[in-house]
Parts: sequence; C-alpha cells; structure tokens
Amino acid sequence: MSARELSRLLADWEFVARKDQWPPDLATNGQPWRQWLILGGRGAGKTRAGAEWVKGLAFGRAQFCSSPVGRIALIGETAADVRDVMIEGVSGLLAAHDPRDRPRWESSRRRLLWDNGAVAQAFSAEDPESLRGPQFHAAWCDELAKWRYARETWDMLQFGLRLGDWPRQLVTTTPRPTPLLKELIAHPATALTRALTRENAANLAPSFLESVIAQYAGTRLGRQELDGEMIEERKDALWTRGMIEALRAAKAPPLARIVVAIDPPASSGKRADNCGIVAAGIDEAGIVFVLEDATLEAARPAQWARTAIALYHKMSADALIAEVNQGGDMVRAVLNEADASAPVTMVRATRGKYLRAAPAAQLYEQGRVKHVGALPALEDEMCDFGHDGLSSGRSPDRLDALVWAITALALTPKAPEPRMRRV
Repeated sequence: MSARELSRLLADWEFVARKDQWPPDLATNGQPWRQWLILGGRGAGKTRAGAEWVKGLAFGRAQFCSSPVGRIALIGETAADVRDVMIEGVSGLLAAHDPRDRPRWESSRRRLLWDNGAVAQAFSAEDPESLRGPQFHAAWCDELAKWRYARETWDMLQFGLRLGDWPRQLVTTTPRPTPLLKELIAHPATALTRALTRENAANLAPSFLESVIAQYAGTRLGRQELDGEMIEERKDALWTRGMIEALRAAKAPPLARIVVAIDPPASSGKRADNCGIVAAGIDEAGIVFVLEDATLEAARPAQWARTAIALYHKMSADALIAEVNQGGDMVRAVLNEADASAPVTMVRATRGKYLRAAPAAQLYEQGRVKHVGALPALEDEMCDFGHDGLSSGRSPDRLDALVWAITALALTPKAPEPRMRRV
C-alpha cells in the first residue's frame, strides 16, 4: 500500500475501532437497546467512540443506522466541556471528520450543521431546563457520572427523545457509584461495554502509562479512573475506601516481626470457600504493615499449605498463624508436611467475625495499620463487610486472615518478660 492509502486506512474508524468502541448489536434482551453505556478509564477512547457514533448517525452509515439521523443532542457536564471535549477536542467531533465533510460549528447557536441537513445541538447538564422543548432522534451524553443535575437533566432528555423509529442515546463516562448510573447499568434496555485505559495504549504517551499505572494500578482511584470499575462501599462497613487510601504505603520500613496468617476453608473442591492467606508485619513504633494477600480459591489442603509456606519463606516471617476452628489438627498436619521446620501458632475463634474484626478496624482508624501497595481483592472485602458479613453472603476469608495477622501482631497481650533476680 502507498503511504496515502495506508494513512486513509488508519483513519477509517471501521478498521481501527476496538470491539468495546463499536456499537453493540441492535437488540439486547430481545429488544432494541435504548441506551448504550460505555464505562471506561481515562484515555480509554470513550470520546472518540462517541464522536464516531454521532458522525455515523449523521451520515446514515449502515453500521450505525438505516438512514441519516436528523437531530442529535450533545450533553456534557458544562457548556465548556461540550465545546472543548465533545466538539473541538482532539478526539471530538470536528477531529473525527475529514476536512471535506466536516460539519460547521456555530458556537453562538451551540450547534453543528452537516451539509445533508443533520444538526447536533449542544446542552449543558448544569441547565436541565434547556432540554425542555427540543426533540431528538439520538443523544450523546458524556461523563454522566459527574453531572451536577444528573437526574433532572436525564429526565428532561428522555422526554425529548421522541423522533424516528428508534430514539437512542450513548453514554460515555468514567464510572462513579451514583444512583442514576447504577440504575442505567441494571436497566434491561441498556447495552453495556467497558473500556480500559491500557487497551488504548497505541494512542497514549508511553510515559503516561508507565508513570500513572505504576502509581495507581490496583488502588481505588486507579480501578475507577484507569479500569472503569464501579467502586462501591457499604454504609455499615467497618472500613471505608478513604480510610484505606489514606494509610497506603509505597514500601514497608524495617519490621520487628512478620507473620503469615491462614484462614483454611472448611472443605475442598469447586464449591469450597477461599483459603485466606495474608502476610503482615509490625515495626518498632507499633505500626502494622499489610504486605501481601496470597489467598487461594477452592484450593486443596496441600495447595494452600504450600502457598502459605512459600510466603512464609519469601517474607522471612517469624511464624504462621492458623485458625483451627474448621480443620483442627489437620491444619497443623498439612503445614508440617509442607515444612516441618516452620513454627505454627494455632488460634481458635470464640467470637463472631464482626466482633473479631472490630478491634482491627479501630487500629485503622487510629492510623496504626497501613497497606503496602494495592491489595484490591482484600480491600473489596473490607469495604463490603458489615454486621451481616459480606453482601454476597460468602465467607470473608481474606478479611479473616487479615484480622488474625493484625491480632497476632498488635492485639495479643505480650507475655511479661522474666524478672532478673539478684544473687
């Protein structure tokens, strides 16, 4: 191919678009979708997908619609966001068009005009009443999770989507646990796709990915802003995301003692609970550092024993802390079989999980426990653990192991040192 042909090919959205950027099948749950929801991280290509979708509708491209769509609404967080991101941005509508077929942007009237008569009007989510009156075939809503008057703006838009045989809307947003967004995700007429920042690496500066992912990967902010995950919390949870984020450490200082705690499952096989395995240490100042979560899913005793022993040696730990309520002597036996030289401290739960976890949570509130790096699966359990356990009803195995480790390091009274006797 010539350089010109190659350039044209790489500018063709049908050729370069990822699956998550391409319009979904016409029907979802047996009926045409009403809203297409793209949940994505920063720089994941959400804006480009939105611009190309609007362009495809305006031109009546077969992959997007059966005939040109005449009236389209463009709605952003503010009027400036619609102009600077959705229309004039580097991935916006003007940039998505070839200069020969680019629409005219009439900023004073807040609208884009195509030569075939299609019109896209710009609206701000700060002014829901501006949507009272106009009517549309389709709409593109950007960053809905940040809208100040999200419910009011969304409702006004729904009344205006009344033209044509199939009024529909595209929502592109980085997710936040807002009531409206959760409602849309659960709606039967929603087609949902997800876009990750790293999947758009070809269009991002390598230094951005290296620095940002290294700093935020696995954290609450990174999972939301890079992976497009919906991060939620329970109101009655013992831990909050903010509490954990405030206590995160890049690395641990020299530690006076390290333990590996194990919460063995009551059974094995595909339906067995996880085996919680967590390593933690304590420094001379009495600050606990949670070092690693090596929890295994549906593992056999020999498997979790080997994993726990390997972590014990990796961390140069002082002891293994193992709960024996479910396994009794079997727990000590499988650990001894994996490594008879590793010291094992057997612990038995005499109170409920919530009562056992509360003192550990109090140490977090006092700033006496820190997480080294990101431990996303463990932190999800912590922020979903309330009076009635996890919302899923499953056993909080990671959390149990964490509590045993913290209890051994910071909540178990030390035996008094022997007194020196004078001779």
